[in-house]
Amino acid sequence: MRIQDLHHRLAELGALPLHSGRILRAWLQGRPLDSGRRNQQAQDFLPLAVREALPQLVRELDGLVRLRSEHPGADGSARLLVELSDGQMVESVLLPRDGLCVSSQVGCAVGCVFCMTGKSGLLRQLGSAEIVAQVALARRFRPVKKVVFMGMGEPAHNLDNVLEAIDLLGSEGNIGHKNLVFSTVGDPRVFERLPQERVKPALALSLHSTRADLRRELLPKAPPIDPAELVELGERYARTVGYPIQYQWTLLAGINDGQEELDGILRLLKGKYAVMNLIPYNSLEADDYRRPASERIVEMVRYLHSRGVLTKVRNSAGQDVEGGCGQLRARAVELVNTRRLQRPR
Repeated sequence: MRIQDLHHRLAELGALPLHSGRILRAWLQGRPLDSGRRNQQAQDFLPLAVREALPQLVRELDGLVRLRSEHPGADGSARLLVELSDGQMVESVLLPRDGLCVSSQVGCAVGCVFCMTGKSGLLRQLGSAEIVAQVALARRFRPVKKVVFMGMGEPAHNLDNVLEAIDLLGSEGNIGHKNLVFSTVGDPRVFERLPQERVKPALALSLHSTRADLRRELLPKAPPIDPAELVELGERYARTVGYPIQYQWTLLAGINDGQEELDGILRLLKGKYAVMNLIPYNSLEADDYRRPASERIVEMVRYLHSRGVLTKVRNSAGQDVEGGCGQLRARAVELVNTRRLQRPR
């Protein structure tokens, strides 16, 4: 389901834009769809045909997503395994300080070698209403004032649905534009479309290496944009919207944590309107990759920060529950498949 489908249905029932806006705002806040101001009754502000259609609409919206399991983390986060209407599963993450990370696809086609989600490949796109429904679901647990599109999937590969969701969240969803963060490996369409949108989100670019050859190895199906060109495209967008680009760098011991990379980061980002987010890898026992030692991470932050590149360490939420992106879904799918095989034939 897409947001525009909801608008069309409501319009066909006689809803004006102000009626549709009120209904969608109520949905996003987890309130009854016929909620009015204070003691205002629905018959005072909604057409009869719209009021009669609301019970069916409620059933459809409630059926978009359901909470399959919740996994609280010691850091104040909570990973949510969310089931869609067709039985597929995605992950959302309640973040500290009223943030939420949402998914835009079931699986992902980029195939980042350090990402569990990428190992499954792309299974299907999420409709814009399914994306927004993750926010409506999360708001049943706690306030959501920031939404980051950093969950399962590459948002640029589902661009129309993601931008439609961002538009609704930035208008009727009461979320500031700079608190909507679009994360991408750097698809050129992003830099064409985002400046033209009514709601212009903040941008997070997955860099991971300043070397083009190594970046291709780590992100095998990402667009072949040279890191220097990617930074220039990001800088142009940052100056257009007035808030910095967040560069994402998953730290892999012995791979992208050396001095050559640090000097490359200085070369590309010094003087830019940018923040470097170093993300220590969420290691698993059977992994080929490891995070650097804590001492090395501290050294890297000090080196970059002291030389003019604002640098922060962003630990993945829910690491203590082995909840790195895609891990909860992978375990749930494995469990479902095991039970299926164990059924008597």
